[in-house]
Amino acid sequence: MKDIAEIPELMQTLGAQARDAAAELAFATAAQKETALNAAADHVWAARSDIIAENAKDLEFGKAKGLSAAMMDRLMLDEPRIQGIVDGLRAVAGQSDPVGEVLAEWTQPTGLQIQRVRTPLGVVGVIYESRPNVTADAGALCLKAGNAVILRGGSESFHSSAAIHECLVRGLRDAGLPEAAIRRVPTRDRAAVSEMLTMTDHIDVIVPRGGKGLVGLVQSEARVPVFAHLEGIVHIYIDKAADAEKTLSVVLNAKTRRTGICGAAECLLIHRDVADSLGQAVLSMLVDAGVTVHADEALTSVSGTVAATSEDWGREYLDMDIAARVVDSLDDAITHIRQHGSDHTDCIMTEDPDAASRFFERLDSAILMHNASTQFADGGEFGMGAEIGIATGKMHARGPVGAAQLTSFKYLVRGDGTIRA
Repeated sequence: MKDIAEIPELMQTLGAQARDAAAELAFATAAQKETALNAAADHVWAARSDIIAENAKDLEFGKAKGLSAAMMDRLMLDEPRIQGIVDGLRAVAGQSDPVGEVLAEWTQPTGLQIQRVRTPLGVVGVIYESRPNVTADAGALCLKAGNAVILRGGSESFHSSAAIHECLVRGLRDAGLPEAAIRRVPTRDRAAVSEMLTMTDHIDVIVPRGGKGLVGLVQSEARVPVFAHLEGIVHIYIDKAADAEKTLSVVLNAKTRRTGICGAAECLLIHRDVADSLGQAVLSMLVDAGVTVHADEALTSVSGTVAATSEDWGREYLDMDIAARVVDSLDDAITHIRQHGSDHTDCIMTEDPDAASRFFERLDSAILMHNASTQFADGGEFGMGAEIGIATGKMHARGPVGAAQLTSFKYLVRGDGTIRA
């Protein structure tokens, strides 16, 4: 653990090393990056027993800290989850290299030949909380896009992240790439976060991945540009034309498959015409599954529900809780989502194509779904491989942030002694 007085010097050193590495990565070959990621996957699998042992230390720390069951689930690694990390690394390795991709090209009347091509951002700073798999996801995606990365994981995943990071460094070494391409902040001290947010000379963009407190801090204090990912206040609107069987299946999966991920459903909006039939069936199903349903006055007759308060609208539970209220129309549902949502992911359950089209047209969340579980709000499920987060802002990247979204572009202009009149 670094003394707080040493942290500014530590962060400046990490930043300078990452900046130098980024200059080399900008022209690293696709084969080198693929080799590094596949080698890292091999090292992760070979070290799985050690990673699980380090994760046990983190679980003990998290338990002592009083983390919720959902947060402990986010933190926990076992062999199947490590297999998922390995698969994620190999999936990113197998993707086409975005760097140098020609996005557009044209010839001007002057004879100038112009191309717009993808280029790395440079150095990415990733600040995240308890999920240690983000270490691998973020490292892999930044490397694939030709960026160096500085990883600052949460205090809860300190030991797990260190073990995974070491495997990534070994992969870089195997491929002959600079080890400083993937740097990890070796301290739990929050002062390191504050330093990262002002390192405009070394970091080109910050990606925060965590709860409202972390992301709010980053957005309010950062001098470095930020890819925002605030909260996953995910709504499912059950329309009057919803299919009962589909709705029951989708809602149960969206809420209970994994409650601690940002795509988990947090609020149900139920059309008044089906509140006493399908709505009651949905709430009863959730109660039977162990979910605490915070229901408005029109739904509290359902056995096992609790009365909702104003604080339940716009709340990210990340646990076995969900809010539920009756709305008079599709437009009322849209109004509620606009007021209380976080522009992350929202879903409509309906067999009416006009209602689905209106929902898609009138809302501007990063991800909108129709008759599908919001648990699919994930880069891997979109065919993008691992993702570094779901960006809810409107500038540059939006939705799942994969390798292509971690690039910018430049213009290549070719002439033949061409001069301007």
